Amino acid sequence: MSTAIDIVGVSKRYGTLTALDDVSFSVRQGEFFALLGPNGAGKTTLISALAGLARQDEGTIRVMGHDTVHDFRDARMALGVVPQELVFDPFFTVRETLVFQSGYFGIKRNDAWIDELLFKLGLTEKANANMRALSGGMKRRVMVAQALVHRPPVIVLDEPTAGVDVELRQSLWDFVQELNDAGHTIVLTTHYLEEAETLCGRIAMLKRGRLIALEPKEKLLAQSAGREVALKLSGPLPAALEALKTREEDGRQVLALTEPAALETVLAAVREAGLEVRDLTLVETDLETVFVNMMRGSRTA
Repeated sequence: MSTAIDIVGVSKRYGTLTALDDVSFSVRQGEFFALLGPNGAGKTTLISALAGLARQDEGTIRVMGHDTVHDFRDARMALGVVPQELVFDPFFTVRETLVFQSGYFGIKRNDAWIDELLFKLGLTEKANANMRALSGGMKRRVMVAQALVHRPPVIVLDEPTAGVDVELRQSLWDFVQELNDAGHTIVLTTHYLEEAETLCGRIAMLKRGRLIALEPKEKLLAQSAGREVALKLSGPLPAALEALKTREEDGRQVLALTEPAALETVLAAVREAGLEVRDLTLVETDLETVFVNMMRGSRTA
């Protein structure tokens, strides 16, 4: 499968701060790819370099084979970015905003595609409304439309559903899924990890500017499967197990297991304390659990 985004040895520094430290990975054409990390991990810096808003100090970035520095015009044409911030011209209507955005890419007579974007994103009734009169959620819909107005094969969504209502979130994902099914490459950054778990096939994680994980979603989840056990005991948790306790839920003690075989050690400690196990459940692993464990650890990809 051909490569949509190729990032090789990218580093970026701001004074003494290293925002990106030798980051390398590729995104295949047609993928729905997640780029995850806590605040300050370097996600926005990497997206800025990808979009040409910042220039990396070392390394190369290519979009659909076009170098973002030396072949920047074609690289920009191949990319649509929905940024976190709400950026708009308060003097334009929604339709005027999209017409002007089309013009930035040299596209004339784009009305049919603009009408389709307005319809798909629930903006048809707001087409002639002034941008400053829109709610925050509606403004975010317009930003999505702006990113798509030149029909880019690669789309980067940087926290696209931050602060929006459930209805918009669902309609947006339905539309983005349609685009992905049609062959568009989607790169998603989000703090709503259930979105990434539902939508994305492969996941990269950044921590302090370094890539610490790059795996198919199923492999990441499988690596942590069965790594927590919830116990309901006939008495208080034995002191020997306190170090393993991560939390308490509904009267059950949730313990971390270094490996599935460690469950026998836990049960032996319970028996030695003279307690009965009244309920035992292996906690189902989700992406949020994997993410938290990755950020606490020091693994590198």
